[in-house]
Parts: sequence; structure tokens; C-alpha cells
Amino acid sequence: METRKSCYSAKLVYCGMWSTSNLVLAFAIKLYMAGVDMDPELARSLFEEGATLVLLGVPEGTELGIDYKSWQVGPRFRGVKMIPPGLHFLHYSSVDTQSGVEMGPKMGLFLYLQAREVLLAQWNQKEEDLDFSASQNLEEISRVKAGLRELDPFLGPYPYETMRKWVSLTDKLTQEVASSLQPLSGRIMAFSDVVPELHLTHTKDREEHNLPRNDTECQSMREGLERLPRMKLRPGTEIRFSDIPKQTYPEGATPAQITQCSIDLSYALDCLLEKQYKQEPLHVLGELQFAFVCFLIGNVYEGFEHWKRLLTLLCRAETAMHKRRDLYLGLIAVLYHQLGEIPPDFFVDIVSQDNFLTSTLQEFFQFATGPGVDGTLRKRAEKFKAHLTKKFRWNFEVDPDDCAPVVVELPEGVTLE
Repeated sequence: METRKSCYSAKLVYCGMWSTSNLVLAFAIKLYMAGVDMDPELARSLFEEGATLVLLGVPEGTELGIDYKSWQVGPRFRGVKMIPPGLHFLHYSSVDTQSGVEMGPKMGLFLYLQAREVLLAQWNQKEEDLDFSASQNLEEISRVKAGLRELDPFLGPYPYETMRKWVSLTDKLTQEVASSLQPLSGRIMAFSDVVPELHLTHTKDREEHNLPRNDTECQSMREGLERLPRMKLRPGTEIRFSDIPKQTYPEGATPAQITQCSIDLSYALDCLLEKQYKQEPLHVLGELQFAFVCFLIGNVYEGFEHWKRLLTLLCRAETAMHKRRDLYLGLIAVLYHQLGEIPPDFFVDIVSQDNFLTSTLQEFFQFATGPGVDGTLRKRAEKFKAHLTKKFRWNFEVDPDDCAPVVVELPEGVTLE
């Protein structure tokens, strides 16, 4: 095994308040990640102190993973053991039981596990999903705990070799933030679960809405598209991301203020933080990590879109950089790890569309290294800029396209003098 330094030596806070048993687990994890052979005593410590996911009835061939690693389920699979306490992302794709090859869309959920906790789920064949309702049955949980030793040969060990990456991608994401963002349905789905806005089952229903009958031939592609039902997300399945303010200036703003607030998005950022993270503004970085994990691991494109919008808001808030030093020091650390995990060819396909990332970061570096910025933040930004320039060969010195005049719409009734 490759020798690694333990992320837990400096990140015990990841698992919250540590009891004596938790410290035993942390020490065992540290030895494991440092490349120490898995001797019987170490294995026993990890097994007894770690959390366990007992997943029964998962069809063979199902792709199932936790955090940064996934596997194809074999015939003996009954769950995952030796899971370190803290926040985890369980994800899976159902398999066609007839062919055993075709995979369904990925589903996932964030779980917060305690030391020694046992969580029980049964595969629902009809829904092609895991049913965790059995975990509410204390008698059933006690029975499973009592038989955990016999179940051990059927449990796969947690992939500690990828834990360092997982912690680096979620170190700002708390249990509370993850719970507030996760859909009410409890599942994050790669493909949106949509339903028609209007249920027009019969011809008479369409006639009542002045829509053409479905049994008549379309005369054009446009007419055919217009006949398709308008869809919306099934209530409860949407990820509850924060609303990025569409209006970036205060009510009653002058034309000059509107222009300024359209260039410097600090007012819009303050509105979001006041509404969503008033008690702890740094939790917005947890939301940035949540969106990134949903996209990178959960294959949720909506996560990428929200990550872009939130990143734009943070990077273009010049005044906020003068007031929120810790937030922006944290942002640099978050981006360092996130950009390190994106495959190089990904930049060609998606991130580089409209030069989004380079232009956004260029503005960030321009503001973060400007006058009046905290010295530590300025130095950290300069080092991060040099790192990205070397790694991806991005040129942040050319004039950004966004230096062109900013065109903003004035509110109704407001005119320029």
C-alpha cells in the first residue's frame, strides 16, 4: 500500500467531539493510512469502533459506492464495515436483473454516522432503491448487532485509501448543511424525477386548454415540440440549493449603484449569506462542496450549474474580500482540492465552455491581490494563481473578456440623467 500521512492527525474535528473509543478508532485509522500492515489487532479496532452499513438484498452487479470509491456488488455482499464516523455519501446504480449489464441512473444520499453505529437497509426491488425503514426498528437493529461477527465475512471494508480525498472535498460540509440541502425525498438523483405541469390525459382535457388534439398529425417540428407536456420536478425531489439573487442591487438604487453592484457582487453575496448562513457565513463553502460532490460523484449536472453560479458570486464580490478574510482563505483551500480532482479532459469538454473558469478566477485574482486586501489572503491568492498557471497552463495575465462594458437593465421608472 502506498504510504500516506493521516488526514486525521490535523482533522479530528471531522468526526466531531471525540470520546475515548473514537480516539482509538482515529489512531487505528492513522496507522492504516500510514501503510501499517493490517494486523489482527488493528483490524479488530477498526471493526469494533467503526460504523457499519448492512445492506441486504442488493442485486449482484449493482454498482455501489461510498464516498470516493465504488464497486460492482458480488453474490456475497451484505454491506460495508469499518466506516469512520462522520459525513459520507452512499451512491448506487441499479442493474437490469434480466441482462445483468444495463445500469440505471445513479442515486445517492448523505449519511452522518456515529462510531459503532449500525445502519440497516433492505433493497426494494420494485423501486430499485434502498429502504432504510428497518433502521427504525430497535429490535431488528439489536439482532443485527448481535450477529455482526457472523456477518463480517460478507461485509466489504471502507476504502481508507481514498479517505484523504473525501475529507479534502467535504471538510467544510457539516451534517446540518448537508441535511438542509438534501432533497426532502432523501435521495439525490442523477436524472431529475419530473411530472407534467398539467395532467391532460384525455382529448377533452387538451381542448379545454385550447391545445391541439393528440390524434391529429403535426405540421411542423415546432408544433410537435409545443405538444409535448411541460414538465416540472416532482415535489420533494429537488436539491434545496440556496437561491442566488437575481437582482444584484438594493431597491431604490441609482443607475450608478446598479452598475457598481453589477460589477461587484458583494451586495448579492451579503443577501445570500444573510438569508441562508447568517450565523455562520463560512457554511456557504459547505454548500459549494455539496454541489461539487453531487456533480463529481453523483453525476448530477444541476450540481455543476449551481457550483458555477455560487463560484461566480464569490469570485466577483470585491468588497466582500476586504471584509471576509476567513471566507476567502477557505475558498482558496476548497478550490485547490476541487480543481485537483477534476480530470484534465473535463476542462476541454465542460469547464472551458465560454472560458467560464479561467475568466471567473481571473477576476478573483485581480480583486484578491488588489490594494486593501489582507496580506495573508493576497499571498495565498498569488500562490494559488501560480499553482494553477503551472498545472493547467492557464494565462491569467491577459485582459478578461468581462472587461468589456457591462450592460445592465434599469428598473422600471429609473432613467439616466
